[in-house]
Amino acid sequence: MADQSGTMAQTAGTTGSHALDVQSGLSHIHEENHGRPVSWVAVTIIVVGFIIGGIAMVTGPTWWLFWAGAGIVVIGSIFAAAVRVFDDWY
Repeated sequence: MADQSGTMAQTAGTTGSHALDVQSGLSHIHEENHGRPVSWVAVTIIVVGFIIGGIAMVTGPTWWLFWAGAGIVVIGSIFAAAVRVFDDWY
């Protein structure tokens, strides 16, 4: 305890070396989602394929449904590459 510098009154107002308790601007403003709508569609297609593949593994495994899900993921990935989804990074 002797190694600590400052008193409780001096350190009570800070939350670290960056003083994170000081906010600039309004905290209730919602930031927009990045990306174009077509990119969100591509990602949704890929996620649906993963969900179908996951359901197929839990229910059996039902291999034809698993491969259908894998095919949807591949189609979604090709679609994502075609619409240049990685260019949406800000």
